[in-house]
Amino acid sequence: MPSLSPALDRLAAMASVSHARACALLVLLSLAAFLPGFHTLQPLDRDEPRFAQASKQMLETRDFVDIRFQEEARHKKPVGIYWLQSATVAAGEALGVPEARAQIWLYRIPSLIGAVATVLLSYWALLAFVGPRLALLGAALMAACVLLGVEARIAKTDALLAACAVATMGALARTWLDWTRSLAFVPSSRNWLVFWGATALGLLLKGPIVPMVWGLAILVLSIRERSFRWLAPLRFGRGLLLCLVVVLPWFVAIAWKTGGSFFAESVGQDMLGKVAEGQEKHWGPPGLYLLIFFGTYWPAAAFAAMAVPFAWVRRREPQVLFLLAWVVPSWIVFEAVPTKLPHYVLPLYPAITALLLLAVVNGGIDRFRRGAVATALLVVLVPLVLIGVIIGANWSLDGTLPYLALPFLLLALAVAVSVVAAFRRRDFEGALWRCVLASLLLGVGVYGFAVESLRAFKLSPRLAEAARSVGCADPAVMTVGYREPSLVFLTGTRLAMGVDGAAAAAFLNPPGCRIVFVESRYMAGFQTALGQSGLTPRLVTTIRGFNLNGGRRLEMAVYARP
Repeated sequence: MPSLSPALDRLAAMASVSHARACALLVLLSLAAFLPGFHTLQPLDRDEPRFAQASKQMLETRDFVDIRFQEEARHKKPVGIYWLQSATVAAGEALGVPEARAQIWLYRIPSLIGAVATVLLSYWALLAFVGPRLALLGAALMAACVLLGVEARIAKTDALLAACAVATMGALARTWLDWTRSLAFVPSSRNWLVFWGATALGLLLKGPIVPMVWGLAILVLSIRERSFRWLAPLRFGRGLLLCLVVVLPWFVAIAWKTGGSFFAESVGQDMLGKVAEGQEKHWGPPGLYLLIFFGTYWPAAAFAAMAVPFAWVRRREPQVLFLLAWVVPSWIVFEAVPTKLPHYVLPLYPAITALLLLAVVNGGIDRFRRGAVATALLVVLVPLVLIGVIIGANWSLDGTLPYLALPFLLLALAVAVSVVAAFRRRDFEGALWRCVLASLLLGVGVYGFAVESLRAFKLSPRLAEAARSVGCADPAVMTVGYREPSLVFLTGTRLAMGVDGAAAAAFLNPPGCRIVFVESRYMAGFQTALGQSGLTPRLVTTIRGFNLNGGRRLEMAVYARP
């Protein structure tokens, strides 16, 4: 698609004339990347509905200190995300959103804001390394990043955490580069406020992760400099005091309310548990993040790989040294920890973007290096594999094809092919802008249409809808065999979890409106217990689907007490 180049050049030139224009374009790009599927995507088990349900229960109980999922204490993460989610849902209720507390998209708004903020803060951070035009391109690549797009649509901490990390590292970069006389401008005197404000918010969101990222970078740079004096402009005394003012009240309140058990569970079990062994079946070997990098950082991952030789050769230069200090120590920690989830390395991706841009502007991408074109072809591989997976899943699970998604998926594939063509012409900026366009098209196809057409994955929404179809205002509900958190979120906090079919039959005995969801494995015991009780409940419907977490097909019968 050679005709794309002039249009993309004009767009970049117009937007980079001023920071306001650049930010406006980046907000539009971010919304185009993150909004498809934002409203319609079902709650994604298991973490998202756990966060959303705990926030919902804060609104139900008016207890904004303790964190609970049903009756279980959820003492794993600090309270920041729950406060933000509760605030957005309360705002939705005030604005008249119907059944606001059961609308998962309201709980996702903080994640959306965090993802957009990550893009804008990436632009701000990149300005310390490259000019406005390339900083705009780098931030657009962050908007196009697969992993950030996923986190923008999930109601949990990681998009906001990435924004906090980028803010702190952007401020730290200005401090370091000013010290080494490598900054093209004088940093603001309020730089320390950005650093410590983002650190304080990061502590309320996910504890020590943000300080770990900048702490390891500071350690590497200070060893290289043989001094900590370069940190003076960050005003550590005032900054630590600011953090204490922000985070200490809640930490004191939760310690008093739980008798200290919050810290025993969050630090002793959750955080140290991740270090000791893979938690919740999330174990992975060292090197896993490198293996999945080409999928999570798509579409720019192939070009970032080509920038590695440049980063190695120029590793002693202040700019490259800072970016390596941002990425390498934290990456090693994440690879060493047995518990591995893709989003752990997201705060490091803006630094990889900066290294890629420095390689582009300094001639560090070699089109003629052996294997360069083959590496560029990885841009095509991801949409090609994804199209195959989506078509296969739709056909095998629902017996249909995602007809509405196919034009967008095929167009994304065509643009990805044009990325390779632009690379072969050594039009590297044009190739990267095409990457952004390919990602936007792929996002519309996948989130806007393909995922929406996969009814087999929507077990919880379909079960909740079946319960509503019974016509009771406030039914008592039990589930047997299918216990996903999304079902709790969609049917209500009082959802009971039965252990077998006999428990489901006993649950139907008391008077009132009662509904049970019984998985086929427990149906024999359920029918036997019903025969003994003499009760004949009404079969509302039978729902068949696929549980992603269990990795198996399920058949759920929905019964209501007559």
